Amino acid sequence: MKVQCVICDQQSFLEDEDPLAKKLRNRPIHTFMCEKCSERIRKNTEARFRTNHFKLYEYEQKDDDF
Repeated sequence: MKVQCVICDQQSFLEDEDPLAKKLRNRPIHTFMCEKCSERIRKNTEARFRTNHFKLYEYEQKDDDF
């Protein structure tokens, strides 16, 4: 399966039996990100988290009476 990174537009090839390929084929809302972009985002997020400029938004859940 031929896939393209949503950030850098690099084209890659995934095996048809790969779980990620199945997920992308069956659920079109999921997108593919190459390993290089994933690693860059992970490092930047961790660095921002260490500087306390990272806010994790938590949604208030309402209790259902039913």
